Amino acid sequence: MATTEHPPPSRLRTWMLEGLSDMAGNQQGPHAQPEAAHKGQRWWRVMCLTGVDYFSTLGYQPGIAALAAGLLSPVATIVLVIVTLAGALPVYRRVAEESPHGQGSISMLERLLTFWKGKLFVLTLLGFAATDFLITITLSAADASTHLVENPHLTDALHDKQMLITLVLVALLGAVFLKGFLEAIGVAVVLVGVYLVLNAVVVVTGLWHVASAGHVVTDWSSALTAEHGNVFAMVGVALLVFPKLALGLSGFETGVAVMPHVQGDPADTEQKPTGRIRDTKKLLTAAAVIMSVFLITTSFITTLLIPEKEFKSGGDANGRALAYLAHEYLGNTFGTVYDISTIAILWFAGASAMAGLLNLMPRYLPRYGMAPHWARAVRPMVIVFTLIGFLVTWIFDANVDAQGGAYATGVLVLISSAAIAVTIAARKARQRGWTIGFAVISAVFLYTTVLNVIERPDGVKIGACFIAGIILVSLLSRLARAFELRVTSVELDDMAQRFVRDVASRRIRFIANEPDNRDLAEYREKIEQIRHDNDVPTAEDFVFVEVTVTDPSEFEAGLTVRGEVLHGRYRILTLECSSIPNGLGALLLHVRDTTGQIPHIYFEWTEGSPFANFLRFFLFGQGEVAPVTREVLREAEPDRSRRPRVHVG
Repeated sequence: MATTEHPPPSRLRTWMLEGLSDMAGNQQGPHAQPEAAHKGQRWWRVMCLTGVDYFSTLGYQPGIAALAAGLLSPVATIVLVIVTLAGALPVYRRVAEESPHGQGSISMLERLLTFWKGKLFVLTLLGFAATDFLITITLSAADASTHLVENPHLTDALHDKQMLITLVLVALLGAVFLKGFLEAIGVAVVLVGVYLVLNAVVVVTGLWHVASAGHVVTDWSSALTAEHGNVFAMVGVALLVFPKLALGLSGFETGVAVMPHVQGDPADTEQKPTGRIRDTKKLLTAAAVIMSVFLITTSFITTLLIPEKEFKSGGDANGRALAYLAHEYLGNTFGTVYDISTIAILWFAGASAMAGLLNLMPRYLPRYGMAPHWARAVRPMVIVFTLIGFLVTWIFDANVDAQGGAYATGVLVLISSAAIAVTIAARKARQRGWTIGFAVISAVFLYTTVLNVIERPDGVKIGACFIAGIILVSLLSRLARAFELRVTSVELDDMAQRFVRDVASRRIRFIANEPDNRDLAEYREKIEQIRHDNDVPTAEDFVFVEVTVTDPSEFEAGLTVRGEVLHGRYRILTLECSSIPNGLGALLLHVRDTTGQIPHIYFEWTEGSPFANFLRFFLFGQGEVAPVTREVLREAEPDRSRRPRVHVG
C-alpha cells in the first residue's frame, strides 16, 4: 500500500529470507518452488521421501513391540497391521482427496470452524503436529546414535557420547535444510532402497533360522498357551497393548504433507489435481503394504530369536532389535553395514518431519498474524525448529524410550483428527456407507488415543507444552502485529471510483460511520456533529465510510469497496473487513496513492475504558477506532507529510 522506500537489506538478511514473496517474487516453503512443484516427481520416488520416516521405524518398532507385548508381539503387530490397512489407510486416502495441497486433515477441520474457536482449535492441532514432527526428528536422531554407540567396533570409543552424537545429527539435519532441500528426494530413494534390501536380507535369514530350528516355534506357541490360555485371551491382550505400538502408524501424516511433490498428470490444475491425488493414493497404499509385511515378519523373528532380557533397557537389542539379529546371524561386517544404513535413514527420517513442519506452520501462523513476517521463509524456521530439537534432546537425555509416549500421542491425535474430518466430509457428501465406516474408524482411534494417554500421560503433557507454547507465542506475535495494515489488496467498484474521482478535485473528506438504522436522520445528524466538533465550513462535503466486520480472527485479506447513494444525497463507501481500523487505513492509503491527494477522515471518540476498547479491537476488530486507525497509518507510512490526516472530535 504505502510506497515509502526502505534501504536495501543486508546480504545475510537476503539469504535468510530467500523465498519470501516480497523479496524474490516466489512462495515459501520446501514444497512451494513453482517450477519444482509443477514438474514434481514420480509417486514411488516421493514415497521414499515419506518412507525415510515411515520405514525407519523398523529400527526401533520391533523392540518397542517386544517390550510392550512380550511373547504376544507378533499377534499385537498383526492387530496394528489390520488397523493400518483397514483404518489409517482409507482415512488418509480420503484426506488426499479433500486436501490435495499438503495441508492434511488440519485444513479440513479448519473449514468447519470460524472465528477464534477455529483458530484456537487449529493451534491445538498444530501443537500435536509439532509434537509428532519434532519428536520424529529427535527420536530418530537418538535411535541413530544408539545404533552407532552400540556397534561392536565403536562401543568403546563412543561410550557415553550418545547425547553429543544426537545433537550433532540434529544440527546436520538443520544444515541440510539451510543449504536447500531440492536434492532430498534423490537421497531418500537411495537410503530407502538400500535399507529395505538390507532388512529383507535380515528377515529372510531370520525366517530361515526359525524354520531350521523347529523347536523355536513350538517353544513360543507353548509359552503363549501357558501364559494366556486361549486364542481369545491372546487377542484381548493384544488389543489392550495395541496403543503402545502406535509408532508403527507414524508415516501417514507425512505422506500427505509431501503431496505437493507428486507429479500427477499434465492436465492437472491447482484446483483439480486429479493425477496427483490418484498417485498419492498409490504412494500411501504401497507404503502401507510394504511396511505391514516388514512389521509382521520382523516382530516374528525378533520375538522368537532374541532373548527377552536383551530387549530391556541396557540390553543389546534395546532400540536396535534387527541390528542385533544382523550382527548375530550375518556377522559384524554385514551388521556394521546394516548399522550405517539404519543410522543414515533414521537421521534422514527427520528430513520428512522437518518438511512437514515447514509445510504446515507457514501455511497457518503467518496467515493468522500469529508469527513474524519472516516465519514465511524456510531458513529462519529451520533455525527455530533445530534449536527446539536441541532442547527436546537435552530434556529427554537422547533416550528413545522416554520420547515414545510423546511421539505416539502426537501420531494418534493427528490420525484421530483425520478420521473425524473424513467422517464429517463423507456425511456432508451424503455417503452413508463411508460415513458409518469412518465413524467406526474414528471411534477405534479415539479409544486408542485415550488408552495411550492413560497409560503414558507424559505424552499428552509434552503435547500440552507444545500447544501452550504455540498459543502463547502466537498471541504475543499477533499482539505485536496488531497495528500492521493487514490488507493485501484494495479494489473499488465503479460507483466507489466515481466518488473518489469527484472529491479528489477538492479536499478529500471521509466520515467514519458505524451504521445503525441508516435512515435520513442518522446521516444528517452525523454531518452536523462532525462539522460542529471539527469546525468544518458548511460548504465542504463528505463521503461516508462504513465498515462491516467479518471474521475478526482473520489477519490478512483483500478489501472490496462498494459505493452507493442513500436518500438521494448521501454518498456511502461500504467495505467488509476483519478489522475496522485496518480497513479504513488501507482505504485511505489507496485513495492517496491513486489520486495524489492526502485524504482526511473524521471520527468521534468512543466511550469507555481505553484498555477494554483495545481488547475489543484485538479480539473483535472494533473498539477505539480513531487512535488505532492513526497508529495503523503511522506504521504503514512513516513520512508524516504523506500520511492521511485523522481528525477526532
